[in-house]
Amino acid sequence: MKRLNWPEVAPAGAKALYGVHHYVTNNTALPEELIHLVFLRVSQINGCAHCIDLHTRDLLKTMPIDKVALLPVWEEVPHLFPDQYRAALAWAEEVTRVSETHASDEAYAAASEAFEAKDLVDLTIAIAAMNAFNRLGAPFRLPVAAKP
Repeated sequence: MKRLNWPEVAPAGAKALYGVHHYVTNNTALPEELIHLVFLRVSQINGCAHCIDLHTRDLLKTMPIDKVALLPVWEEVPHLFPDQYRAALAWAEEVTRVSETHASDEAYAAASEAFEAKDLVDLTIAIAAMNAFNRLGAPFRLPVAAKP
């Protein structure tokens, strides 16, 4: 079934959401690779094929395929990711699953230890933005670049 192209149907809404994306990717101190890593992990949790495809391709420009392939099990391969990346991934999972986790005090304390206050807020904005994109990309079945 063909679904709506949400950015075409609601261009003002798309512009607003892309504005948040632009802020996160261009106006924060967060490393670009870390942002894309978090974007990919959030998209994996939410099952957005378009975003998984897009952010995998982005990450493969700067990160070895072994790390990208093992991202869903990052906790089992701590030697592949630096402490700050692991803290960001843990926080991304906690915030993405907020209805289950309620952003626990333990998770918040760990994230606060790894990031300065502004960076933690920016990271959380990045996580929230990707969750919003996933909640549009998955239901409207945005296409993937991957070909058979």
